[in-house]
Amino acid sequence: MAQYFEVHPVNPQVRLLKQAAALLERGGIVAVPTDSSYALVCHLDDKTAADHLRRIRGVDDKHHLTLMCRDLSELATYARVDNKQFRLLKLATPGAYTFILEASKEVPRRLSHPQRKTIGLRVTTHKVLRELLALHSGPLLATTLIAPGETEPLNDAQVIRSRFEREIAGVIDAGACASRPTTVIDLTGMGTGGEPVLVRLGGGDPARLGLSADLAGAL
Repeated sequence: MAQYFEVHPVNPQVRLLKQAAALLERGGIVAVPTDSSYALVCHLDDKTAADHLRRIRGVDDKHHLTLMCRDLSELATYARVDNKQFRLLKLATPGAYTFILEASKEVPRRLSHPQRKTIGLRVTTHKVLRELLALHSGPLLATTLIAPGETEPLNDAQVIRSRFEREIAGVIDAGACASRPTTVIDLTGMGTGGEPVLVRLGGGDPARLGLSADLAGAL
């Protein structure tokens, strides 16, 4: 049965977040609110948890998982970022964006895309999740909480608990959150002189990075 943590959205109780962080350390998967719907998160270095994360979502190893980072500095540790890419990242970080970048050697190879060796990375604005990341002392492996066969992300903590209570270790309820996935932008082409590519239009405004929403493709 999943543990249920009701926390204040602005001043979350550290005691409860420490309990949630302990679940992650023990290999559990926790549903967390973000600035773009709920996500499932687990420990970066736990292969069993990562495999379970994919099974819950119903995705294979070609689906980009995301590293949820505390700040831009941490993001740059887990991705190969040149000066041009870094300047663009600064325009939209933190925010409801996921960036596809070439994974650095700090990312276990089993987590990056098997052909492209890329990984999704993001920095959230959500206060509760930022506090959890600080307690965890490192990035969390994450994926938007979209149930298999569905297209819309979940954003109601009680619904998530009832549907997944036997598959996840915990749910953090910090009140209502957004119900859109992140905007996904592929920056890998910039490393060879190309342009950023808008892969999916979501909660983040692509105009913030000088991109048109009309260019969005399918993830």
